[in-house]
Amino acid sequence: MMRSRARLVVEADERSRSVVRELRSHAPLTLLPRRRREEPSGAVVVHLVGSATSPLGGDDLDLDVHVGAGARLLLRGTAATLALPGHRPGGSRGSVRIEVADGGTVEYLPEPTVVTSRAEHEAELSVRMGEHARLCCREVLVLGRSGERPGRLRSRLELERAGTALLRNGFDTADSRLRDSHAYLGGARVLATEAVVWDRDPVECSGDGWALMPLAGGGALSTVLAGDVVTAGDALSRARAAHPCGEELSPVAG
Repeated sequence: MMRSRARLVVEADERSRSVVRELRSHAPLTLLPRRRREEPSGAVVVHLVGSATSPLGGDDLDLDVHVGAGARLLLRGTAATLALPGHRPGGSRGSVRIEVADGGTVEYLPEPTVVTSRAEHEAELSVRMGEHARLCCREVLVLGRSGERPGRLRSRLELERAGTALLRNGFDTADSRLRDSHAYLGGARVLATEAVVWDRDPVECSGDGWALMPLAGGGALSTVLAGDVVTAGDALSRARAAHPCGEELSPVAG
């Protein structure tokens, strides 16, 4: 059983450059800033590295991220997360809480989470934004390794801007009949979503395996169903290309 608490604070300095003000890693949540070089977006780039085998059953992982006014953060994963059963009964939990001040920008682009057989994992992402903050956050869920039935995954995404809820989205793999139903996953092994709250919103559109939906309170959500991660990534790229601000976002690969 592992209990981990990590924290990252990014602010704008006196020259309006984005800088890391606080960084506290706690294995397996290890935060590694990239050595400064000019980014087209001016963002600070931090890599989230899994420095131990996790999450295992019983693990409890928390990451707190704060982005100040005028600052920009690109937080990337480096490798897929493998949710595994533990040696004792009980599931694992991973929580990411992001606060973005008015005028701040954050892009949170982790690598896929693979839910293996017999695993029980709960994933939470909560984002609170200022009125004019910007956000792009992605989640790619892989239900089992090749040829394997997945364990149980409960995933929850909550977005709030200036005290108003933009999105509350939940996903649960508990019922295999739902996973196979065409009204739910239709047997797809990969579910990918990308929420974008930027300067302009798209109109509703869709393509083969993907849909881009504007949110009632602002922002948009892309949803992809696919049989593998590569196909899901291609579909997410097509959905992003349909967004009027898609070219302003950081490339998928880092």
